[in-house]
Amino acid sequence: MEYNRTIKQWAEDDRPREKMLLKGRSALSDAELIAILLGSGTSSRSALDVAQDLLEKSNNNLFQLGKQTVSEFQKIKGIGKAKAISLIAAIELGRRRQASTGEERVRITSVGRAFDLLSMDLQDLSHEEFHVLYLNRANFVIQKKQLSIGGLSGTVADGRLLFKTALELNACSVILAHNHPSGEINPSEQDIKLTTDVKTFGKLIGIEVLDHLIITDKGYYSFANNGIL
Repeated sequence: MEYNRTIKQWAEDDRPREKMLLKGRSALSDAELIAILLGSGTSSRSALDVAQDLLEKSNNNLFQLGKQTVSEFQKIKGIGKAKAISLIAAIELGRRRQASTGEERVRITSVGRAFDLLSMDLQDLSHEEFHVLYLNRANFVIQKKQLSIGGLSGTVADGRLLFKTALELNACSVILAHNHPSGEINPSEQDIKLTTDVKTFGKLIGIEVLDHLIITDKGYYSFANNGIL
């Protein structure tokens, strides 16, 4: 392979790859990085052209791009199922890397820290999910668990499963969280009832409910901060 040629001399679909080799990954635009994931374009358009279409569909916003599904990616001309799956996989790897702490144990010292840990799983979803952080006595996270998946308008949390897992893990406390895809940050009456019911039962078996977060694209609502817990 000849590296002394200019990038413009490479075939169009190869240019982002060669630019990365020559100048490093930080030199690439968002579209160029996506083009590398796509690998190739169509007979009439390069992978970079397809990548630019993809970004335009997401208003050039990577946060919005992360919300797309396989079927939504496939609406872009030049993206089939295999390429769409590759994009979803890359987005998920990025999300997991952001959430990863290596060997370091995560300690929850504030509502903001809990939000940081949970938002990466909940902010990009088009449906509701209910997640739980299980903590030990020193507030270190033992496990982060998805408890249930719902539809566009709601999800139901199984309190029996929640506390069964807590007992199996010897957890001393839990933090509840679910998302509102609608963007409505305030709790519904159902959210409030669920939270108070779970807190009441938790007291009976010695497991404290420290907080319940409602997570949206705009931020979060904390039951503890608002005096409901």
